[in-house]
Amino acid sequence: MKQNRLTQLLVNLPSAVRDAIRGKAEDIANSTKLRGDPLPLDWNEAAARTVSGEIEELLKRGAAYRNQDDEELTRTDRELAEDIQTATSRAGISNITRTAAYLECYEACPELHWAFLAHIVSRNAGWNMTDLRGSRVADMLSEEGKRATYRFLERSNALIFQDAYPQLLLYRKSRELGASQFHLLRYFSVSRFMRPFWERFWIDRGSALLTVGLIINEQNYIEQRVIRHPFYQRHVTEKSNFHLYSLSGLNQLIIPLREGTSVTRLAGRTVTDFGSLPARIALGKSLYAMLMGLGAVRSGAEAFARAVPHSGSRADYWPDIFTANKEEALTTPLQGSELLESETLPPGERLYSPKLLDAWGDTPYEPISREDWLKDTSALDGISAPQTPLLCDISREHRTGVLKTALAHDAAESIKTD
Repeated sequence: MKQNRLTQLLVNLPSAVRDAIRGKAEDIANSTKLRGDPLPLDWNEAAARTVSGEIEELLKRGAAYRNQDDEELTRTDRELAEDIQTATSRAGISNITRTAAYLECYEACPELHWAFLAHIVSRNAGWNMTDLRGSRVADMLSEEGKRATYRFLERSNALIFQDAYPQLLLYRKSRELGASQFHLLRYFSVSRFMRPFWERFWIDRGSALLTVGLIINEQNYIEQRVIRHPFYQRHVTEKSNFHLYSLSGLNQLIIPLREGTSVTRLAGRTVTDFGSLPARIALGKSLYAMLMGLGAVRSGAEAFARAVPHSGSRADYWPDIFTANKEEALTTPLQGSELLESETLPPGERLYSPKLLDAWGDTPYEPISREDWLKDTSALDGISAPQTPLLCDISREHRTGVLKTALAHDAAESIKTD
């Protein structure tokens, strides 16, 4: 039995390589079509220079700025801030509630482009979390490895929401009151970096500049708290299973595009260096330019987000390959063979991708340090106009990623003792 599985795996490899090559050519051709309907992001270079100058001035003022920010809040300010804190805690219970909250913000204020980008990225975080309990990955990692990786993904998702969601609500309250409330950013321990972006946005509603500011801020926010945290470096990012997780095609950020009643294409990018802060910022800007700067991507992504509630299961966007019902999942040990034979999988033979709450439930997290990450001018390097990548459509590349994971699963199965 063991020898037969290994033989079948070796037989499958040439077909998998050919599938990958054909898929890349198809994605390139479809990317050209997606890029055919560009939308202006209205990047304002003069405003970007002004904001950069204001941040440089804040850094020069240093302690004087911090002392000024420690002034007592008025009773009205405190009541508003406490209401926002309560709303943030309520909406931040899980990846499911956070993802929904981002979309609700975008629907209420379409000028908040970052909220929609965060909604899409948060969906991907949920899919990555449930992959750890799905049929492709569950057998390849130890229970300890799965739990550590889940905590890594969940903490990143939770921390970004904790920092960003109050900012979004402050803007909505400012719009309601007709007056800027961004002096309250300090109440939520938001970095000094963000106030110039919000004050500029209040003046000109420049969505692109604010989005870039938020991308830079949130990636810096999690850099020391998660990415460089000793626990996660020791138990996740420096572990071989984390690299297997990437090599197996689970490092793709996808944007499902819906037309009519189904998802027809997948836009997105592949994460090549998650450990690099500049690389993550560049990735965020690239995704933003694709999501909001290409008409076909924006309309398709909006249609998907509105029609399909986020559950964490990859069956949300690919029900012909995945199922959230374990009783209907594929049971054969050689998943790669099934995927090579057909574009889709029949009912009862699909890959198991559970709903997030079934896989992990809600996870409380430990107290979070509140110090300001802004220490020097290095963050200003990322303040530049987002550029749309040449490769936008990754429908076939994503399927190849799923196939690679299935083949990795098959390889693990083939070396097990019968």
